[in-house]
Amino acid sequence: MTRLTTIALDADDTLWHNERFFHLTQARFAELLADHAAPEDLADRLLASERRNIGHYGFGIKGFMLSMIETAVEVTEGRVPGHVIGRIIAAGQEMLAHPIELLPGVADTVESLAGAHRLVLITKGDLLDQERKLAQSGLGDHFAGVEIVSHKTPETYATVFARYGGAEGALMAGNSMASDVVAPIRAGAWGVFVPHGLEWALERADPPEDHPRYRRISTLSDLPDLIRHIEES
Repeated sequence: MTRLTTIALDADDTLWHNERFFHLTQARFAELLADHAAPEDLADRLLASERRNIGHYGFGIKGFMLSMIETAVEVTEGRVPGHVIGRIIAAGQEMLAHPIELLPGVADTVESLAGAHRLVLITKGDLLDQERKLAQSGLGDHFAGVEIVSHKTPETYATVFARYGGAEGALMAGNSMASDVVAPIRAGAWGVFVPHGLEWALERADPPEDHPRYRRISTLSDLPDLIRHIEES
């Protein structure tokens, strides 16, 4: 039998909606710069900017806002009007203030998991924003630990899981194949993919279909049954 001592969960688009707000803001960004770039070209240039800037700004809304501003300067060759910059900043501030909306079944599932295992939240992004969302979610008391990290690498997971008994008995579940599945598996843990539907291009990766510690479920509500199956096998 397999004993899982730590169950770790991602936050954005695993517990609550997140990516759809980025998509909505990006659509508004395209409207603002419609006279300077086609939507597809603008999206490609914004993604390239985000890719360049992750090392400087990390993940989250503030980095997204700065990448939009940088892209606006580039596509207008430095002639972007001040009011456009102002509207980009306002859009980012609106994202930072948006209320949390839990995904279906999350509250009951988190409560169930916390009753049977040590539950840890592992999320990346801006510290203040992630703390705000967790506080608004009402889920904070169910977690034995909250880890807000800059990057979800195998090394990061190994360090985090070492604080909770080690990676061998840990399982990570989330909507990002790259960050929530592949990286923890490489650290020695289980990786469970919970697809959300909207996916950021920088989080894509090939699923490790042949790895014995890889699993995929339809919704987070399926996780307690999967854990029981793993522990009974």
